[in-house]
Amino acid sequence: MAPYDDDNDLQDGEFYDPDAEYEPDPEYAATLAPDAARQRRERVGPTGRPLPYFPIPNPLTDHGPAKIVAMCNQKGGVGKTTSTINLGAALAEYGRRVLLVDFDPQGALSVGLGVNPMELDITVYNLLMERGLAADEVLLKTAVPGMDLLPSNIDLSAAEVQLVSEVARESALQRALKPLMADYDYIVIDCQPSLGLLTVNALTAAHSVIVPLECEFFALRGVALLTETIEKVRERLNPELELDGILATMYDSRTVHSREVLARVVEAFDDHVFHTVIGRTVRFPETTVAGEPITTYASNSVGAAAYRQLAREVLARCHAE
Repeated sequence: MAPYDDDNDLQDGEFYDPDAEYEPDPEYAATLAPDAARQRRERVGPTGRPLPYFPIPNPLTDHGPAKIVAMCNQKGGVGKTTSTINLGAALAEYGRRVLLVDFDPQGALSVGLGVNPMELDITVYNLLMERGLAADEVLLKTAVPGMDLLPSNIDLSAAEVQLVSEVARESALQRALKPLMADYDYIVIDCQPSLGLLTVNALTAAHSVIVPLECEFFALRGVALLTETIEKVRERLNPELELDGILATMYDSRTVHSREVLARVVEAFDDHVFHTVIGRTVRFPETTVAGEPITTYASNSVGAAAYRQLAREVLARCHAE
């Protein structure tokens, strides 16, 4: 049915659809990320670039030292926690030992792995603030073989205030994770949606940053501020910090808006944008209720396949460095 205008009357059997979109003119359409038909026709990925082949990685005989990755975006609801859980689970499937760090006082990462934060007596907060506490006393095993968790709850919100008076306050998490480096291949930190002291701690401890970005205009606006913060941390606290990539999430190729936002991100950040794009699916909210990753809850789903591809792309980028 054609888009509506003020001069058109609805015909018998038609109904008004307020979400009906106008088809973009050809020149404008050329600036968008490709739709599914064009991807198949031209053999390109959702980002409009040729999609490389990411091989299944070989199993490891030795583990460690860990690469620390901060999953960071100051905007909430962009898929940080979902991406942390599912990237970690996919890496564990490929034989990597993974530690997930819940560094958000809301404890969403812990909840997403079936842990009730309110029932925890010892969390990552205690590891930060109490000298002499061993990491093994805080670590929790998850249902995913090879993947462990440092849980969090609302107590962590007090750390941001208490760390202000500490010497080298930006390095508290780095010191806490140092004894664990030899036991894991990847440590993935789920940051809170802000650019406060806790996030600066995560960036100081990390070797690289993954920025989940919802394919929506308001999410796009905050990326410049985040990249500026990453640059400041690199200059002043952590010279090794690198931007691993921007991960497009909640993508819907059927909407012009999603395709426009993705095209703008690729235009601005080019090779820093992951080829893997995470689409919208009802499976992700279901996994949160189930308290397990999508790779086990719906192993054959499109979402599970996307995070496995992301894991292979992350490993391929790591080996290419």
